[in-house]
Amino acid sequence: MAQKFFAFFLLSISLFSSVQAQPDSLDVTTDMVQAIRTNLFASDEVKLSELDASTIFQLVNAEGKPEAAKVNWVLDYASLSVLKDKKVVIKYLTSIGAKRADKGMKAEWNYSEPIPATDIEYLVEDLQGNEKYELYVGLITKGETPVFEGENTNIIWSEKIKVRTDRGWDFLKFLILVGSLGLFIFGMKVMSDGLQRASGPKLRQMLGSITSNRVKGVVTGFMSTAIVQSSSVTTVMTVSLVNAGLLTLRQSAGVMMGANIGTTITAWLVLLLGFKVDISNYALMMIAIGAPFLFMAFDKSKEIANSIIGFAILFIGLQYLKNTVPDLDKDSDIVQFFINYKDIPVLSNLMFVGLGALVTIVVQSSSAAMALTLTMVSKGIIPYEVACAMILGENIGTTITAELASIIGNVHAKRSARIHSLFNVVGVTWMLLIFPIFTKMVGWIVAGDDFDAMNPDMADTGLAMFHTTFNLANVVVMIWFVPQLVNLAEKTVKSKGDSDEEFKLDYIGGSSLSASVGLFEAKKEVAKFGRITSRMSQFTRIILNDPNKKTKVKMTEKIAKYEEITDRVEVEIAQFLEKLASGEMSSNNSIEVRSMLSITNDLERIGDIFFQMSKTFESKTEKKVYFDPKQRESLNEMLDLIDRSFEIMNENLNSEYGKIDVKQANDVEEELQTLRDDLKKAYLKKVEKGDQNIRGSIIYNEVFSHIAKIGDHIVNISQAVGGKV
Repeated sequence: MAQKFFAFFLLSISLFSSVQAQPDSLDVTTDMVQAIRTNLFASDEVKLSELDASTIFQLVNAEGKPEAAKVNWVLDYASLSVLKDKKVVIKYLTSIGAKRADKGMKAEWNYSEPIPATDIEYLVEDLQGNEKYELYVGLITKGETPVFEGENTNIIWSEKIKVRTDRGWDFLKFLILVGSLGLFIFGMKVMSDGLQRASGPKLRQMLGSITSNRVKGVVTGFMSTAIVQSSSVTTVMTVSLVNAGLLTLRQSAGVMMGANIGTTITAWLVLLLGFKVDISNYALMMIAIGAPFLFMAFDKSKEIANSIIGFAILFIGLQYLKNTVPDLDKDSDIVQFFINYKDIPVLSNLMFVGLGALVTIVVQSSSAAMALTLTMVSKGIIPYEVACAMILGENIGTTITAELASIIGNVHAKRSARIHSLFNVVGVTWMLLIFPIFTKMVGWIVAGDDFDAMNPDMADTGLAMFHTTFNLANVVVMIWFVPQLVNLAEKTVKSKGDSDEEFKLDYIGGSSLSASVGLFEAKKEVAKFGRITSRMSQFTRIILNDPNKKTKVKMTEKIAKYEEITDRVEVEIAQFLEKLASGEMSSNNSIEVRSMLSITNDLERIGDIFFQMSKTFESKTEKKVYFDPKQRESLNEMLDLIDRSFEIMNENLNSEYGKIDVKQANDVEEELQTLRDDLKKAYLKKVEKGDQNIRGSIIYNEVFSHIAKIGDHIVNISQAVGGKV
């Protein structure tokens, strides 16, 4: 071989000299070079008759596709000159069919059309989905027509290759897609609930202590959403705080804006951990780390477990989602639909914004909608610009959560939710006006002038960047228009009158909140329940002291109305607490639930006793029975003690459960019981001596006994707040 190369080198020099002398004879020279090559290497060419499968096929494999298989082969380069004009054929059959064929049973192999051997790739289509197949690649050695059977076969077959096809896009595949999305949402909820329960008290304290500074509100909304990884939790909690009167509309506006920025962190987590790094491979390891916390007894151990396990489940769902969304080529109908409509001025953007909003409303999670959008972009199903428009729609769709949560709230809660909706709708509107410019700017931020929207990696990163920069820009623009947003919300959500302007009796409702937020709402309701019940003491005092019969009748009717309210509120709080208790909660939360059930029962009993007293007074008036001045003075003295007890009780109901001193409440109760005992002794002595006003004294005894029972229930409430249930 070395001698041949040396000869070739000498001949090349000679030819080069000839070309220099006769530059116009290039074609002749080329023919001469080809002839030299043929003569030099003719003895090294491999004859086709000398080849076998192990010599021809260096590598053969297959990859499963939806109801298809992509077959690849690599030929021996040393034999390429012999094989380059030849063709190959592929035979295939299901694994079950191949076994039947091997046993001589009836099973017919399928064959592809002849394919040029140099193509190295072929897609075998029209296969059964989710089925195992056996395939062979065969080289046609003579002619172009394959002879499959008999001794005259002209095919050399490769080694057997196995492949499993993917399931085609059908109803079952659709269910798998929905299930994958559901697993993602479930993981998000488990993680969010765990984080929320772990940080619940501090989170509520953070939201409740917001000042009128709207910038601090934005920071607070961002931080709370970043902590619990759910903008819906932050917005619903904000609506609840507005409903409870702990936040003003202007304060809530800043929180809502911050929540929009905070939710963009989820998109980056999904992109960086779910697309750039295949964290699903480590998901079971994360569950192994989180699972032991389920069996530990220290405070918040289960919340930590839920946070870790939920995080793992989220990315398992994302992995299934990526695998389930089909790979579509650029000529598919769906891809062509998006490509054809994406360039229609104005209309296309509005259409895809509406599509994004619809997807978010259906799945009830902007994070899940974002993950689905990222997946479709990575598979090339939707163009980058279409995905950006869908993200704008997802920002609008996520407002439905706060709107639904506000339905059971008062007018202020509804207005707070409306501010959130207006903020997003107005933001999307002005963004659509500069949409082409803004998307190009985001692309430049991601990769400068090299940004390629057709590159899936660049498009995914650009999508997450678009989500973040849009929400940041929207906050920077809209934060100056908070007063106008508040005014517009007040105009679009009309008050129904004084009864609506006052905070409703029921803060709690049907929104799916965690135990931490739900208990907070229940406590506010119980505290309001205590204030309502304490008013009945004033109505009773008026009935006792006012000589006007109309006034007495009016106060009696009020007590009857309030007694109905106490019955209704007790039932609704009990039902809500029962619903919360059916879920997972900490031991401290369980104690609080028991305390509130005991408190509401005592408050309802107080309402019943006041109602019985009002009926006793009503009977006294009808029978024209009177109290003497001393009796009236004693009853007023007892009511004074009751009012003091109510004042202490209401103060305790607004304090942190388990951390109050019940001594003051016990002292007033002892004073009340001492007075009751003294009055009872005096009453009995009077009866023994032959009381002239015996009918009045009997009613008098009945009334101060009722008042003493009210005192018992009031001190029970303070003790329940202190954790003594």
